[in-house]
Amino acid sequence: MSDFENRRVFFSRSLLWNLLLISLAVACFIAAVFFPVIANAAISAPPALVDRLRKMTRDDGVSGITVLVFLRGQLLYRVDEGRIAPDAQLPIASASKWMAAALVMKVVEEGKLSLDEPIGRRLPEFTGAAAGITLRQILSFTSGQGGLAGLTDVRQDPRISLAESARQIAALPLQDAPGTVFKYGSPALQIAGALVEQATGESWAQAFDERIAQPLGMTHTVWSNPLWPNVPLSDVHNPNLQGGVSTTAEDYGKFLTMLAQGGTYRDRTILTSASVAAMETVQTRGLKMAFVPPGGERAGEHADLQYNLGNWCETADAKDGCIVASSPGALGTYPWIDRKNGLYGIFFMRRRLPLVEKDIQEARRIIERSAAAEPVLP
Repeated sequence: MSDFENRRVFFSRSLLWNLLLISLAVACFIAAVFFPVIANAAISAPPALVDRLRKMTRDDGVSGITVLVFLRGQLLYRVDEGRIAPDAQLPIASASKWMAAALVMKVVEEGKLSLDEPIGRRLPEFTGAAAGITLRQILSFTSGQGGLAGLTDVRQDPRISLAESARQIAALPLQDAPGTVFKYGSPALQIAGALVEQATGESWAQAFDERIAQPLGMTHTVWSNPLWPNVPLSDVHNPNLQGGVSTTAEDYGKFLTMLAQGGTYRDRTILTSASVAAMETVQTRGLKMAFVPPGGERAGEHADLQYNLGNWCETADAKDGCIVASSPGALGTYPWIDRKNGLYGIFFMRRRLPLVEKDIQEARRIIERSAAAEPVLP
């Protein structure tokens, strides 16, 4: 072979090799941009967890499920099992409550609302004992306005205003003296929404977007009403605040990371650490737990199940600070934070919670055992 031919072959092979390297680099860039949670994963998921998720898709009727698991602010792994798109946007039911409470706390931080101010001072339609209800009682479902069974707020037309929603709720008689009984799923979060809109001069969706979603980069999170899916978002002025969020696993993972890191995300303060601590302080100690929803049987897993502000406390410390907090939704989405171990994550799917509850709890035990065996991340 001539010297010229040798150089030609060498050049051809070099060009091919360079093209392969460029293609690989482009593929990695695309993965990092469009699937950043996957790109940053540190380890592979434990096989026992993957087996449990496959059981859920095989035996529990789950079409597809995404699980994100983080340790001390860093993604450990992501698993997508079954038929679910990486950017699937699903309704998350009561996992919305944690987000609603976060916005209320942000407005409290701004000095525009107070957790312990009687609502009658700002909303005169609340009279008598109802005038003395506080935001703290609203966020802990101890306001005395019933529980989820009445579906009062869920049945409201999403095209009315939150102020009108609050007026309709004010017209209903109290079921309990405020601050004496816990009834999960009270319609009172709509009242919190009306107070937020009154205090900020913005719609609930706008206030949430500016204070929570935009700073976190949550680009696929919207507020609506689960019973009115065909109403255009532009017409939704009365979103259901205890169950109306649709989002993606990645968006919720960003929200959880902010909470897990004491209110900060990528060196930006979204909430103060004091606000996060307040959200994770038990509010129902000593009160009658009069209504716990289907799936709340996890009290068998956590015998001292209590409620914080917009989230459950599965395990509390001696001073009623919450060690393990969660906010599971009736449609199967289940976020949690374990403060003791620095572990948190989300099960993301669309399947009735009572049908998957036991498998979720077993999957969490697998995650905890596996994380305990992993080396400490930098």
